Amino acid sequence: MSIRSLNGTDFTAMVLAGAEQLGQHAEHVNSLNVFPVPDGDTGTNMNLTMSAGVAEIKRKSSASIGEAAGILSKGLLMGARGNSGVILSQLFRGFSRSAAPYEELNTLQFAAALQNGVDAAYKAVVKPVEGTILTVAKEAAKHANYYARRTNDITELMNEVLLKAKEALAMTPELLPVLKQVGVVDSGGQGLVYIYEGFMEVLLQSDGGSRTSLNKEVTPSVAASALKPAAPTAVDIKKPAQQVIAPEMPLSAQARLETEDIEFLYDMEFFINRELGENAGVAFDDEAFRKALSVNGDSIIIIADDEVIKVHVHSKTPGDVLNLALHYGEITQIHILNMREQHRDLLTAGMDIAPSPELFAEIPPEAARSMEEAVLPADEMAPYGFIAVSSGDGIAEIFQSLGVDVVLSGGQTMNPSTEDFVKAVRSIAAEQIFILPNNSNIVLAAEQARELLEDERRITVIPSKTIPQGMAAAFAFQEDESAETNRDQMLEAISRVQSGQVTHAVRDTQYDELDIKAGHYIGIHNSKIVATDETMLQACEGLLKQMMESGDEVVTILEGEEADPEVTAALAAWLEVQYPDAEVEVHLGGQPVYYYLFSVES
Repeated sequence: MSIRSLNGTDFTAMVLAGAEQLGQHAEHVNSLNVFPVPDGDTGTNMNLTMSAGVAEIKRKSSASIGEAAGILSKGLLMGARGNSGVILSQLFRGFSRSAAPYEELNTLQFAAALQNGVDAAYKAVVKPVEGTILTVAKEAAKHANYYARRTNDITELMNEVLLKAKEALAMTPELLPVLKQVGVVDSGGQGLVYIYEGFMEVLLQSDGGSRTSLNKEVTPSVAASALKPAAPTAVDIKKPAQQVIAPEMPLSAQARLETEDIEFLYDMEFFINRELGENAGVAFDDEAFRKALSVNGDSIIIIADDEVIKVHVHSKTPGDVLNLALHYGEITQIHILNMREQHRDLLTAGMDIAPSPELFAEIPPEAARSMEEAVLPADEMAPYGFIAVSSGDGIAEIFQSLGVDVVLSGGQTMNPSTEDFVKAVRSIAAEQIFILPNNSNIVLAAEQARELLEDERRITVIPSKTIPQGMAAAFAFQEDESAETNRDQMLEAISRVQSGQVTHAVRDTQYDELDIKAGHYIGIHNSKIVATDETMLQACEGLLKQMMESGDEVVTILEGEEADPEVTAALAAWLEVQYPDAEVEVHLGGQPVYYYLFSVES
């Protein structure tokens, strides 16, 4: 029996099965992390994101696919964790917008909704990189639109989508050399394939007359990386977990790029309010505007409605871009970043970079302080408020001592969701909120929260990618300066910080010219593994040699929960001998996974 259309009940069953399939294989997705460190987290982030969507769709089920998809999208949007979770939420957000007018979808409409999801996901990423979940989703949707013209059977179409997704997944190592080097496929793409497998399972059951129960539980799997698929470990997500650090989903495009090759160096994002300014009400010519921006720009994204135009562009001439925008209204919420500066100083740009073991943290249901909404009269609002993501009690205390209002902390391989950031913002009675994500895999969720709350509060996300960068930014803040000046000063402080981490390898691998053995210690400088040794002290010394430049920098050592006091003492003594002009500080960080975090600031 063929299935000619898909309603909300069908779709809900597919979502539940997809989430369950992903949850059962979350550890396998985690294990596909290209770095040999014990903290893969893509599977966990995708699983927790899907679980948030499942909770919402079970709470408000609908027989209309338009309504059901919208309900799922809301849950995913608020529950999105990490880059992979945010991209997953955008795939279904675009799908839901396409499905919104319909009670049921036929094959053509289903394929169109998949493509709309891909379009939304690509727009959500500043510089999309191929060889990732984006590629897998794109190729599957493209094939769906081709095949939908040849069948009216949803099951047959979904089978083709799944086969194409698997084919695209198998090709990801050819698009991202680092995947090929380590011998894995993309972790986010693998997670999406598991979801599609769940979809297919339900459709095959439906052909046989059975349905997946809407009461079936989907338990998030929270686990460290493993080398083989494993059943999920059930956990109580209401109970605060231990705090950890984990690296982002690594990508390699930026690492293969010379800084000066970044032609359109200014990353610009702003809104045009079409109802304000001297040119309010002027008809917007989308094609002409894009053409004008493309003269000295690329990566152009324009989203326009009757009231507001959202613009994103990479440009050589930011002044010209703003002058063009003024033809259509008043410009608001302007954000401009110099990408050459980012590339030089950070070598970390979330999904756009080489493998980068950045610092992660989970938010438990209750943060370090009450998350109740702060409602005060405007004249009682503080001018500024701060949110920082942290891991380890000692690190949290340092952020609090620097004036951070809410420190979001948590457990292994778990990242703050968009909703966690929304709640944190609403708990602070301040006019301007600064967010320090302190991890490249958390920036997208923070930005998504900023966009959701743009009508409520002024929010600036400072793109700190490590704990040391976040500390430097918080230290640079000056209460009596303007928000714009503080933003610039914090970005400048971040650019002066070099970050290092020491952990151990969980498998043998080759990285550049390093022969890494399982169980040996590895030192990671910004975005690269630069040292490895069978002794912790030698690995630390090798890493710091790479980080020190002039010899008179400020060196901060954050001891992890498994740091060795004897190694700490020996390391401090070595620094005093090798770099007598350096200023060395040692603090108890309490972070798991990484024995030491190093900050070297010029």
